[in-house]
Amino acid sequence: MSQAPSYSILDSGNCRKLEQAGAYRLIRPALNAFWKPSQRDSEWNGADAIFERNSTGGGVWTWKNGPAPAEWNVSWGGINLLAKPTNFGHLGFFPEQAPNWKWLRESISKMPKGASTLNLFAYSGGATISMAQAGAEVCHLDASKGIIDWAKRNQDLNRGSERIRWICDDAMKFVSREVRRGRKYNGIVLDPPSFGRGAQGQVWKIEDGIGELLQSCRELLDLSNPHFILLSCHSQGISCLSLARCLAETFKESARSVEGGEMIVPERSGNLLPAGIYARLLSV
Repeated sequence: MSQAPSYSILDSGNCRKLEQAGAYRLIRPALNAFWKPSQRDSEWNGADAIFERNSTGGGVWTWKNGPAPAEWNVSWGGINLLAKPTNFGHLGFFPEQAPNWKWLRESISKMPKGASTLNLFAYSGGATISMAQAGAEVCHLDASKGIIDWAKRNQDLNRGSERIRWICDDAMKFVSREVRRGRKYNGIVLDPPSFGRGAQGQVWKIEDGIGELLQSCRELLDLSNPHFILLSCHSQGISCLSLARCLAETFKESARSVEGGEMIVPERSGNLLPAGIYARLLSV
């Protein structure tokens, strides 16, 4: 299975980013990039498409040279990924997660063979595939069947990622059932949304629900054996220190092992584009 063309960020500025996503050069919003671009206008003018947000919460893609491609393949963070231009401006993967994928591989390499892991809010499966390739047995959970189908297609693009169980369900309900079943995992990955509504209209806000969610994850982790938890977040107004403190409060016995920071993507110039935060712990 050959490697797909790679992804990279060429430049950022004026609250936008210029990306080379495989065969296509794209401009998408980047609200943190409130500086001036470092590359010449000609670099930006060569973009194949621009995504601009609108008042509905979505946005519009404008393709310069014909109709939008339905999908294409890119490689990033050691895996092949299926990219699609969505109505929300996403491509189907979050480049800033690549250092976390590397950390997951390294963490699993320190664990007994066949570690059992859970990926909540798993989206299109970058972390899932990384853990499976490292030798873990992975349970991939997302509430959208369409997104799970997308993740399965990503699985098909990557060798060594066969050990995956696919679950379409509400994360909180699934976690509660797993706790009642007495199920234990060696590692948990979660990237909860800032805001959401459940099937019965129940409201989720990360600042209100993160404590309960982390406590449930604690009950699922096999704390008597090597274990890890990786929590990431794209919510405005929450700092990496806040996220790390929430994790340390839940896992007091491992508080000194908790680390947090910004998720970043390197640009071609060597500059760094911030794009979210994380907190994580590894106990071996």
